[in-house]
Amino acid sequence: MKKLILMGRSQAGKTTLTQALRGEEIRYYKTQYVKHYESVIDTPGEYAQSHRLGKALALYTYEADVVGILVAANEPYSLFPPNVTCQANRDCIGIVTKIDLPEANIPLADRWLEIAGCKTIFHVNSKAGTGVLEILAYLREDQDEVREL
Repeated sequence: MKKLILMGRSQAGKTTLTQALRGEEIRYYKTQYVKHYESVIDTPGEYAQSHRLGKALALYTYEADVVGILVAANEPYSLFPPNVTCQANRDCIGIVTKIDLPEANIPLADRWLEIAGCKTIFHVNSKAGTGVLEILAYLREDQDEVREL
């Protein structure tokens, strides 16, 4: 399976998505440092929100095959500048989280990810499992066995 690194602001849903991708019970906790798992790297939101820490994200992308840029569907603005994906020499995907919230604006989140340079975008509700299997299928390589959640 390809390794995915997740980037986005605090409370965008990176850790919850990590738990869903790994088939774990969903429980909230604040990610304080970069966590490496077999097929996913979970990063703290502060790395994406801080100019100085943001440079570390660029370095961590070298440890992954795919860069996942997360935008929650209820965010008031995007952290990601236009065409930011061209800075990564990895495949970049967009992931819209929290699609189930009443204030979710999925078309706006999609637009922000498109402007950032994401060609492939997934819509996810990690708690319900919506979109999780699609991301796992995207990450699966030919030799990987199909994983059921």
